[in-house]
Amino acid sequence: MKTLVIVIHPDLQGAVVNKRWVEELKKFPDQYVIHQLHECYPDGVIDVAYEQQLVEQYDQIVFQFPYYWFNCPWLFKKWLDEVLIHGWAYGSESGYKVSGKKIALAISLGVDEVDYQPTGIYHYPLADLLRPFELSFEYVKASYLPPFAYYGIEYNSSEEWIEKSVQPYLDFLNAL
Repeated sequence: MKTLVIVIHPDLQGAVVNKRWVEELKKFPDQYVIHQLHECYPDGVIDVAYEQQLVEQYDQIVFQFPYYWFNCPWLFKKWLDEVLIHGWAYGSESGYKVSGKKIALAISLGVDEVDYQPTGIYHYPLADLLRPFELSFEYVKASYLPPFAYYGIEYNSSEEWIEKSVQPYLDFLNAL
């Protein structure tokens, strides 16, 4: 079963870890379908019918993005607003087209994991900060899974640190 990986990064060519993850996933076209939102919709105009049709084809969907300003890139929010609409994703006559699909987030974070603790600088664990995503996907009856998070990119973007993220990311995807 192939996994749809929706990559949401406004500057993937200038990215470090997200770019490396995409490079690795491309080595396994029989396992992963990579869909880059910013590449497909540089003007921000989303082809909703296409996106819905794409989502309907896969039982496992991963949204891969950098986490900043305690949120996702703007195009992901726009995608959620426009694609997961009443009558398709939810509502009594929708058929709940995302129902039962495994949904996960794969996130790169600039700071260290310790910063996302009650005693850390941001005071909240990442799971708490991701609750809006969890609730949104539960609302459309998808099976929201715990996220993959790779921390410390802002302070350590060495090739070694980036490479260290690849196998855990693949293990995460293979365990879906």
